[in-house]
Amino acid sequence: MPTIPKRILFATFGSLGDLHPYIALALELTRRGHQPVIASFGMHRAAVETAGIAFAALRPDLAQFGDNTAIVQRLFADHSGAAYLVKEMFMPHVRDSYHDLNRAAEGCDLVVSHPLTFAAPLVAQKRGLPWASTVLAPMSLLSCIAPPLIGPAPWMQSVRALGVTPYRLMFGLAKIIGKRWEKPLHDLRVELNLPPSPPVQFEGQYSPHLNLALFSPLLAAPQADWPAHTVMSGFPRYDGKPADAALQTALQGFLDAGDAPLVFGLGSSAVMVAGDFWWHAIAAAQALSRRAILLTGMPPEQLGPLLPSFPPSFPPSIRVFEYLPYSTVFPHAAAVIHQAGIGTLAQALAAGRPQLIVPVAFDQPDNAQRAAALGVARVLPFKKVTAKTLTDELRVLLNQPAYARRAQAVATALAGETPLDTACDQLEALLT
Repeated sequence: MPTIPKRILFATFGSLGDLHPYIALALELTRRGHQPVIASFGMHRAAVETAGIAFAALRPDLAQFGDNTAIVQRLFADHSGAAYLVKEMFMPHVRDSYHDLNRAAEGCDLVVSHPLTFAAPLVAQKRGLPWASTVLAPMSLLSCIAPPLIGPAPWMQSVRALGVTPYRLMFGLAKIIGKRWEKPLHDLRVELNLPPSPPVQFEGQYSPHLNLALFSPLLAAPQADWPAHTVMSGFPRYDGKPADAALQTALQGFLDAGDAPLVFGLGSSAVMVAGDFWWHAIAAAQALSRRAILLTGMPPEQLGPLLPSFPPSFPPSIRVFEYLPYSTVFPHAAAVIHQAGIGTLAQALAAGRPQLIVPVAFDQPDNAQRAAALGVARVLPFKKVTAKTLTDELRVLLNQPAYARRAQAVATALAGETPLDTACDQLEALLT
């Protein structure tokens, strides 16, 4: 372990699921005497600084793309979300990202990148700093040997029996297209007199020294075609500030008043495109004569008008919270119903409760399939959610004890992992 405190720059873009793992790592590094800094969207400043971690704002500013709901709607479009994310949101602003990160890297000893922080490798290379890359979910490793479930192309699952060739062809085509999207980044590299790089959406995102896979080996076995120097750490879990005393009291009062409830949550992004989901959740809970907690991302008084079929007040068996840390509520659930964002999935797996997963986009379908393969979850695509489909799937989940037994076994295995020690030991090794 280094004896001299080091300044470590984490760069990340995305939702809370893309932020919280780095806060977890930063807190552990702080405990070890280091000085971490997290650079991200300006909207994350409060979450980072509340945790006691230094923060640097990183452009682009999300406000320039419209309100967050409009952004998520475009991102979650079936076939155009990735193009919007790369071509319109990040590549046109990669120069701004570089300047912000370069400023934040002043006095730093190590740069740690997220898959979307395309400028981070350039900053590290230009400053001569060691660089570690990270991935949050197995899908980001794009294995042809154990290929992911790709939401816009589920039909690819039917050719898995043909081996690696179909996936090599598909990923090869994606690299050709992706390289065209990266012209602003290529131009910046030339301007900075940096050597050419493979596409940063593919091989170019991985550090030649350390690529931390911030998920559990239970979710994916190592593959021969993963990037060199990939180390799986386990999930570095963190789910925000603790609930205040009033929320804790309200939660405990509801939990004490009856049987374990169903807990419905859609993370911090999918919650913005929930549509009729909460209506269906309430209807399914009532059809099953189950109590339920809805984690809606909005105050209950705002949710009510969106559910015109229900009376002004929610039934006594339903409790709505704008926010609760998942770690305080998931362990008390009869079942957890969620979208399989990697941060939400990590908390649900750790809670040891059976899950019904309603994946929306990006890595969520693949995460959901992996959870189902563990025997802890059933999967219902978000587009197929109705009161009836939710009711039917939950009835099967709740009536088959094998899901609960397997969920508890997985939680026990996760409790034996040491994600913070593993990841931070690896980062410190780059500093020696």
